[in-house]
Amino acid sequence: MTQPSARFSSRLDLASLGERIRMERLRRHLSLEDLSGQSGVSRSMLSDIEHGRKVPSVLVLDHIATALGTSIARLLGEEKEDRIIVRRHDEQEVARDPSGWERRILSPVLPGVEFEFMRTTILPGVDAGTFSPHARGSREYVAVEQGTLQLTLNGEVYLLQAGDSIYYAGDCHHAFANPGEVPCIYYLVMEIAPHTVQSSHH
Repeated sequence: MTQPSARFSSRLDLASLGERIRMERLRRHLSLEDLSGQSGVSRSMLSDIEHGRKVPSVLVLDHIATALGTSIARLLGEEKEDRIIVRRHDEQEVARDPSGWERRILSPVLPGVEFEFMRTTILPGVDAGTFSPHARGSREYVAVEQGTLQLTLNGEVYLLQAGDSIYYAGDCHHAFANPGEVPCIYYLVMEIAPHTVQSSHH
């Protein structure tokens, strides 16, 4: 069964997204096989995404970004170097997943900085899926603004209500779901530690 595709409100078209993923892969000296092995995304799917033939789901895009040691923000947004960067609401990238959740990227992409500040909305009863572990030393901070967030870290479930916050080491499997009856809105700050991506070609 083919997964319905995600929608990205950035001004990035599919070909540009594919090209950006390809450039990040080549910059790390990775083959499609290397990236497939590290992301869990099939080689044929990666090839289709890089050539702009398929739109990845938000989860697939996250698996790719994690395997590259970067964030969805870097794959969707242009790098900026200014000392002060205002991001108006309608200029922020929003990745909408057809299963019923969206991820709004609030932070700019800065040179040499792997950091993402996002606002996520998950509709009632929706499971946003399980995200891959980041490099050892990565950190994530979550604060719930509205509703109930079911956060599962390496199989252990934490139920967070509006006003609750949590910190966890980012090198674990982390899954987000909304078991409640109102939309869940939370903020997540992700700081990705640098890691050396292993290539099979030495």
